[in-house]
Amino acid sequence: MTTDRQFDYAEAFSRNSGWVTAAEQASLRGKRIAIAGMGGVGGIHLLTLARLGVGAFSIADFDTFDIANFNRQAGATMSTLGRPKTTVMTEMARDINPELDIRAFADGVTAANVDTFLEGADLYVDGLDFFAFDARDIVFSALVKQGIPAVIVAPLGMGASLLNFMPGGMTFADYFDWEGCTPEDKALRFLIGLSPALLQRTYLMDASATDMQAERVPSTPVGSELAAGVATTEALKILLGRGKVIAAPRGVHYDAYRNKLVRTWRPGGNRNPIQRLALAFARRTLDKGRG
Repeated sequence: MTTDRQFDYAEAFSRNSGWVTAAEQASLRGKRIAIAGMGGVGGIHLLTLARLGVGAFSIADFDTFDIANFNRQAGATMSTLGRPKTTVMTEMARDINPELDIRAFADGVTAANVDTFLEGADLYVDGLDFFAFDARDIVFSALVKQGIPAVIVAPLGMGASLLNFMPGGMTFADYFDWEGCTPEDKALRFLIGLSPALLQRTYLMDASATDMQAERVPSTPVGSELAAGVATTEALKILLGRGKVIAAPRGVHYDAYRNKLVRTWRPGGNRNPIQRLALAFARRTLDKGRG
């Protein structure tokens, strides 16, 4: 189907009106959001934020789409198999807003390009693969130096867990406390740090689907879609300076399967005694599973 209609920003995002003012919509049009990772959540974050009317993005991912991505990734279709994720997601976002200013980093985020990746960014929204520990260290260290706020919303089972890191507040490194840890211990610390309430653990039907050593964790489209809604809402509040922003060591976990919302508070992050107990329990559970 073809159309001779021309894109019009005001009309395209007019249904946002009422929830945002005309002045706020104009402000969003002038904002840049950096998103590392265009997979499970990053791609959906990009499209949802584009539909909010954000006008500029910096995106990064070195990967291509595969069939294993089909259950949750916005850009994963038969027609995109083998294509670079940054290319596909740029096309999809510009199909929503042809005026978007998108800088794509097809080699992912590295120590060599992180400053360029974050240049001009008003906000960082995390979309990196769960096991991308080195990339997260690089990005979050640069965010602290540049004073850029960050939003992490992890899809966990059929829910989503939120952590914000604001300039001058608790840092990612202090909260997760994984310096010097093995990759497996980093994975445990990341999981427990993202999910202090562990709402998702009660309905995992097959524990063998999780293998930290093989870097494999189960996922659902439900978690990814919920995560995008939460991340976009937090982005709106941070970018417009409106509404309460809950920042680490406080977080929020909502689980749709259990119809449950929990607000978490872990002073000291993973150094907190409650977190240490949770980490010890997680290690014992993994060891028992191997036995």
